[in-house]
Amino acid sequence: MLSTSEGQFAQPAIPRFDGHYDHWSMLMENFLRSKEYWSLVETGYDEPQANAAMTEAQQKRLDEMKLKDLKVKNYLFQAIDRTILETILQKNTSKQIWDSMKKKYEGNARVKRSILQALRRDFETVEMKSSECITDYFSRVMSVSNKMRFHGEQMLEVTIVEKILRFLTDNFNYIVCSIEESKDTDTLTIDELQSSLIVHEQKFHQKPVEEQALKVTTDERIGAGGRGRNSYRGRGRGRGRQAFNRAIVECYRCHQLGHFQYDCPTWNKEANYAELEEHEDVLLMAYVEEHEAMRNDVWFLDSGCSNHMCGDARMFSELNESFRQQVKLGNNSRITVKGRGNVRLQLNGFNYVLTAVFYVPELKNNLLSIRQLQEKD
Repeated sequence: MLSTSEGQFAQPAIPRFDGHYDHWSMLMENFLRSKEYWSLVETGYDEPQANAAMTEAQQKRLDEMKLKDLKVKNYLFQAIDRTILETILQKNTSKQIWDSMKKKYEGNARVKRSILQALRRDFETVEMKSSECITDYFSRVMSVSNKMRFHGEQMLEVTIVEKILRFLTDNFNYIVCSIEESKDTDTLTIDELQSSLIVHEQKFHQKPVEEQALKVTTDERIGAGGRGRNSYRGRGRGRGRQAFNRAIVECYRCHQLGHFQYDCPTWNKEANYAELEEHEDVLLMAYVEEHEAMRNDVWFLDSGCSNHMCGDARMFSELNESFRQQVKLGNNSRITVKGRGNVRLQLNGFNYVLTAVFYVPELKNNLLSIRQLQEKD
C-alpha cells in the first residue's frame, strides 16, 4: 500500500506470536533480516568488561550495536504478549529474549526428536480423501513436509512427489501411470505435478451433455412370431427397421387394413389397452433402464407408448383413481395403472393440458405418447 509520499511503501506489520512458534519464528526471522538486524538475534554482540579501555571507534561501534539491539527488542516486545514476556527472566538483549522463546516453544533436542517422529508418522499416513480436491490434498502434504523441514528433517522434493503419487485416489491411477512413464520423477517438481493433476481433475468435473433418450428394447418373441412396431405377420413381414406403409397393415380383430388391433374402431375403448392375448405381445412403452435417476419434472417422448403415463399423483389436476389397467413393458414385465386423469404442464410461459394420462406409481420416468399426441391433433 502506498503512503502519501510517492514511491514510499507502508512499513510491514510486525508478526504477532499466536502460539504457533514454527510459523511465527519464520515470519519474525524474515522481518528482522529485512531490517538487517538478524545478526544481533543470531550471534548477539560482545559487551566489554567494566572499566575496560576502549578507543573512540570501538565505543562508537558499541553504541551503534546497542541502539540496533534496542530496536530489535522493541520489535520483540510488540510481537510477544505481556503474559509471555513476564515468564522470560533475561531480557537484557534481543538474543536472550529470542533464545528463551526458542527453548520454551521449540523444545530441546529430545522434544524435537519426539515431534519429528510424530510428523514422520503423519507424513506416511496422510492420503487423499475421496471428496478432496487436489489443491487441498497438496496443502495438507506440504504443511506436514514444511514442519518436518523446520525440525531438521531433510525433505527432498522427489520424496514428496513420490508420496503424493502413491496416495492419490483411484480416479488418478491411469494418470499416475502416465506420469511415471512419461516423466522422470527425480526431476519433476511439486509445482509441475500439482499443475498437471489439477488439469486432469478439471476434466473429471466436466459434466457430459445430458441425453434424454430412451432405449427401446423388444422381446425376442415379438420379432419371431408376435407383432411389434417393426415386425408383422402376413403382409409387411420382416421389415426390420425399414419404413413401412401403414395402409398395408392388417388388423387382427376386424381384419381390415390401415390400423393395428389396438387402434381398431371396433375395440371397446374402455377395455384394457395393454391386456391382449399372450400370443400377441405388443410393445406399449419404452423400457427405461433402472439405473436412470427418477425425474418427476422431465417428460420423455416415446413413439412406442400407447398412452401418456406419469408416476407422480401430485402432477394431476384431475385424477380418477378407480381406473385400473395392466401395462406390459418391452422387457415382458407388467405394471399396474392406478388411475387416469389430466396433467397441466407449463412450458415457456404457456399452459398445456394433457388428457387421458395414465397414473402409474411404479413408473420411473414420465412418458409422452407420440401416437396419442398425433391423435389429438
